[in-house]
Amino acid sequence: MQYRKDKYGNEISVLGFGCMRFTTSGGKIDYDKAKSEIKAALDGGVNYFDTAYIYPGSEALVGQVLEDLKAREQVSITTKLPHYMVKKREDLDRFFNEELSRLRTDHVDYYLIHMLTDADSWKRLCDLGICDWIREKKASGQIRQIGFSYHGGTEMFCRLIDAYDWEFCQIQYNYQDEYAQAGVKGLHYASGKGLPVIIMEPLRGGRLANKLPAEALKLLEEYPVRRTAAAWGFRWLYNQPEVTCILSGMNSLEMVRENLETADSIRPGELTEEEFQIYRDVVNIINRKIKVPCTGCRYCMPCPKGVDIPGCFSAYNNSKSNNLYVGLKEYVMCTVLRTNYSGVSNCIQCGKCEQHCPQGIPIRKELRAIKHRYEFPPLNLVYKLLPKFMKY
Repeated sequence: MQYRKDKYGNEISVLGFGCMRFTTSGGKIDYDKAKSEIKAALDGGVNYFDTAYIYPGSEALVGQVLEDLKAREQVSITTKLPHYMVKKREDLDRFFNEELSRLRTDHVDYYLIHMLTDADSWKRLCDLGICDWIREKKASGQIRQIGFSYHGGTEMFCRLIDAYDWEFCQIQYNYQDEYAQAGVKGLHYASGKGLPVIIMEPLRGGRLANKLPAEALKLLEEYPVRRTAAAWGFRWLYNQPEVTCILSGMNSLEMVRENLETADSIRPGELTEEEFQIYRDVVNIINRKIKVPCTGCRYCMPCPKGVDIPGCFSAYNNSKSNNLYVGLKEYVMCTVLRTNYSGVSNCIQCGKCEQHCPQGIPIRKELRAIKHRYEFPPLNLVYKLLPKFMKY
């Protein structure tokens, strides 16, 4: 196992165990199966385990397994504050203490503000006193390091990086999303500030492993060195020294073993130009289904009415290259759940964005199409109800 260092020199395994996708039976996690997978990962050198308050049964499962295996002291636990459920200062302790109880521990090694959406969300938490709360928890040793996880565009990600003295962060990043969400620019910005960067969705929820177009799979299979599509995805990430740890939602022993092998198969900077061309070719094949040729350059921004134009296009394209649900999920996370809504309904068709688009995209026309796809009456009702559960 390779290890990379956090902000204070502690070693983190380059492969992390994402604890959201354990096998369930009858609505409950299969304990024995999950325990065997966690033990195999531990035996292979994995020392970073990522869970969250809202992952059903996950924190309790992780706590019980680590206790049964007497392995708590050899690993770092990461879990997350559901800030969108926090209404008052007292909620911070309520959620955190419940997490400690579930995890059967007296401290959390890495604590994330879960899915921090924008600067206004962080300001709201600051107004509730979260900065003092973090200081208290760190002084007591109950939280060792503090960070945030993020879905959204590069600009807001960089603003959040600068909004507090964070110690690490977590982003969605993979070879298809190199220029989407926080993207490579966000990765380098955070790393340049000295922050470890934890990667989620390295295979886009398995789509870069199990749902590649046949033509793309053929390219990978014809390469002289035989690797699975999943291994290709992980190797692209391990090649980058700015990446600290890659989370994988492993739910079989075969997956654990393959991922352990891949994690030890490449060092930063070892990918060849021939391999990089394979990645480019695969992305081009995927992108043939893409509706809008947006590169995420953000020359169209800022929109005078606050529409996250690249974010809307990314979600729209995702719905075309993958499926409607995947695109809708991204659209909701990146526009609807913002403190200040940034979806297509804000567009007034002023056309300022089109004056700066180097791709010549008819942005107003495409935004109307996105509105038709994502902003119709039944969904609009859901959008109105979501803030009651996910914002404040």
